Amino acid sequence: MQRIEMDAVRAAIAEQRRRVADLVESLTPTQLDTPSLCGAWTVRQVAGHLLAAVDTPGRATLSALVRGRFRLHRANALLAAEVARRPPAALAEGLRRHATNPFRPPIVGSPGQLTDLQVHGQDMRRPLGLPHRLALDDLRISLDFLTGRRAIGFTPRKRLAGLRLESTDLDWAYGDGVPVTGPAEALMMAMTGRASVLGEIDGPGVRVLAARIT
Repeated sequence: MQRIEMDAVRAAIAEQRRRVADLVESLTPTQLDTPSLCGAWTVRQVAGHLLAAVDTPGRATLSALVRGRFRLHRANALLAAEVARRPPAALAEGLRRHATNPFRPPIVGSPGQLTDLQVHGQDMRRPLGLPHRLALDDLRISLDFLTGRRAIGFTPRKRLAGLRLESTDLDWAYGDGVPVTGPAEALMMAMTGRASVLGEIDGPGVRVLAARIT
């Protein structure tokens, strides 16, 4: 990506970290312990995961990898649970302190990090019935990332095979095949396996996508 585009991605990452920090501070204990849309994680644990990505010492990461038998997803879950034990104010402070952290994850890079923040932010807001609008320019970055070759761990290539994805609120489309149409945010969530948004998208390809998610 060109420098000006990367600057926009980094600015969007910082904004999402600050937005999650504001969210965490606003929630009650019951809301924090509500199941999120991300597997078995609670809203609090999702926040822990987002902070752990930029605020976990190397020694702690290595320990989690060993305890998780070097399975990355298991290690991530362990780290998320550990960081999530911090008080909400500490989680929020950490996210704000690291808002402009320049860390770029291997392979997925900054677009993947922005996508992780956007998807997980919605994982937290949607079950709580909170407003969950995202900037369309930022959603375009995530849609392009998820349909590219570096979306490892986000969207299996076979999930989108033979589908034509079209956004109804953004001039964006991908693929050839059976149509799936809907708002950019709902498409992003569906592509990353969130079955609860399937009722918000349309087209004959929705049934195909639903079968691949479930």
